[in-house]
Amino acid sequence: MELKLSRWIKLWIGLLCISSYQALGQPSQSASFLGQDTTRRVINTSVPFLNISPDARAAGMGDVGVATAPDVNATHWNPAKLVFIPNRSGFALSYSPWLRQFVNDMSISYLSGFYQIDNKQAIGGSLRYFNLGNIQFTDGSGNLIRDFMPREVAFDASYSRKLSDKLSLAVTARYIHSNLSADLLIGNQVETRPINSGSVDISMFYQSNDIDFFGMRSKIAWGFNISNIGPKVSYSNNRNNDFIPTNLRLGGAFTVKIDEFNRFTWALDLNKLLVPTPPQINSQGQIIRGDDPRNLTVIQGMWAGLTYAPGGFSEKMQELMIATGLEYWYSDKFGSDLFSARLGYFHEDRNKGNRRYFSVGLGFRYNVFGLDVAYIIPVVQNNPLAETLRFSLIFNFKEKSAANNPDQD
Repeated sequence: MELKLSRWIKLWIGLLCISSYQALGQPSQSASFLGQDTTRRVINTSVPFLNISPDARAAGMGDVGVATAPDVNATHWNPAKLVFIPNRSGFALSYSPWLRQFVNDMSISYLSGFYQIDNKQAIGGSLRYFNLGNIQFTDGSGNLIRDFMPREVAFDASYSRKLSDKLSLAVTARYIHSNLSADLLIGNQVETRPINSGSVDISMFYQSNDIDFFGMRSKIAWGFNISNIGPKVSYSNNRNNDFIPTNLRLGGAFTVKIDEFNRFTWALDLNKLLVPTPPQINSQGQIIRGDDPRNLTVIQGMWAGLTYAPGGFSEKMQELMIATGLEYWYSDKFGSDLFSARLGYFHEDRNKGNRRYFSVGLGFRYNVFGLDVAYIIPVVQNNPLAETLRFSLIFNFKEKSAANNPDQD
């Protein structure tokens, strides 16, 4: 990804001084690194890569995951599920080329793992790496100054504990590093710098016992995850600190076992950024309705993000992101999963980013190995997320799960 100075200024001043990802757009549609249309009233945050769906299973179901069947990638969606995974331990590696409609050297990698200490406790961890490609710094004459590779990294550590045989809670601590600027000095005034910060998550998961559904065994599950609760950050010394993408994810899932070989799951997630809605401003840049986010604390910002928008209740409802998906599993006569097919849909209001897409996915399991693949099909033309692929390689160790062994303390 090679940028001359004029385009560099357009991209990075907006990125570093305003701390929003409003770059790499086309004349018809400005698109952020989340694939949003940022020409409308989009809620902008720093380090939005924290909310990108990292794994192929959830991506194939429209980015649902807070209440789906527990697996190793619960470290992102809902760490409270870790203690319910039917294996004692495991890890997974996920990879996705990113925004290939614009560039060919951006990607997201995600390494996750878990271990069940006993039948009531589990720990998990993950490492997320966002590679934004290579950039060449040039002066006004086009002479090369240096090469730079912007990157973002997050490391998570989670602890999950059962409160009963159906309910669990989890807490997660996260370290965040984002280096997008290579310590630039813009206009001899604004000095850019990397971000080093932290955040925490709080999550819950409930899974029912088997219930009868027209003569078929079924289960209901639901959960929530409040993620990325942390301090405001800045890429520069201009004192304009920005919120990180604190997010409330709430959802449920219904699984029905047709027979000993076939089962279906339908899941629904609702997402709401707990970040203030941008204020309404006049042609002089003065706020005419709403609060200046720079004057709000983290707690005030979370409350405002949940309850208030300058456009009233209708605008607040527009900020809800809806994800829903179906998953089918075929199992062998011993109850081991072999093959899955997935279909999903993600919806974001056209005034709040306009990410609307279908997704499809496939999954395969053999012994301790698993492979998941997902593909995005946008509803909106010229969407930067078009043709996005995700791959996940999973290793689940067959040692009997502590979560399913009541004799183990």
